[in-house]
Amino acid sequence: MTQTITALYDNRQDAQNALSKLVAAGIPESSVRLVQGREGSTAQSTGAYDHTRDEGGFWGSLKDLFLPEEDRYSYSEGLNRGGTMLTVSADDSKIRAVADILEQTNAVDLDERESSWRQEGWSGYTAGATGAEAAGGIPATGASAGTTGLHAAGGASSAGSYASGVSGVTGAAHDAQVGSRETIPVVEERLNVGKRVTEQGRVRLRSYAVETPVNEQVSLREETVHVDRQRVDRPVTAADEALFAEKTIEATERVEEAVVSKDARVVEEVGLRKDATQHTETITDKVRRTEVEVEDERGNVTRTGTGGTTTDKR
Repeated sequence: MTQTITALYDNRQDAQNALSKLVAAGIPESSVRLVQGREGSTAQSTGAYDHTRDEGGFWGSLKDLFLPEEDRYSYSEGLNRGGTMLTVSADDSKIRAVADILEQTNAVDLDERESSWRQEGWSGYTAGATGAEAAGGIPATGASAGTTGLHAAGGASSAGSYASGVSGVTGAAHDAQVGSRETIPVVEERLNVGKRVTEQGRVRLRSYAVETPVNEQVSLREETVHVDRQRVDRPVTAADEALFAEKTIEATERVEEAVVSKDARVVEEVGLRKDATQHTETITDKVRRTEVEVEDERGNVTRTGTGGTTTDKR
């Protein structure tokens, strides 16, 4: 189902920005309409807009939007003061995204702006007034008293729920049919807090061999055999008679050599140990919910079927 949302901007640049974002979000440009206000006027202008002298101007341009009468007066006054009105039609599935875009692009808070205008002398729309009693002298016939403007062609309840949180955004309203039942869903967000595991980094141990030069000193003993000859001249004695027999004398040279051996010793141990700790973290966020306000303007007539919070605007 197609819904229609209307927003008012103080300047055309903001409205064009909203148009660009809507098109980027998948809204056809043909579904968006811009109505430029009076050139040279400002939002602080105090001159009230006379609808009787501009039936084919701003007032006439709003007739095909099916807006509530009081909203037409407000938008006409905004256009008269130099504002720009943007109207967008979109499917139900995109209404929330459209409302968010309008809110993000500085749409005017129409309730606050109307209050400011009234302080400047603007009479605005008066429920039940006729002729010049309604602002600008236009008869206020056919308008529902107290309608806030949260209504869209083809689905009032959906448009109201999506547009209610957007400043200056108004849908088009229609009267409920006899025997039919229309509802505005009350939606609330719930905060769901879960947990997930994420990696914060790794610690890796890797062993490898390196060589380091070492020096050691050792004392080595060496033996050397020398042959000495000594000349003598003496007579042979009886003891020397045996010298004529064969005789052998020998000596062995010995030296010490360095002997190298290596043994491995464990001198240190490096390991990994993982500990786990727990802490309590407070999650702070905001959740949204819709509120439904009942405005009963039926006077003192006793009727049944009105429940919930009722605001009496008598």
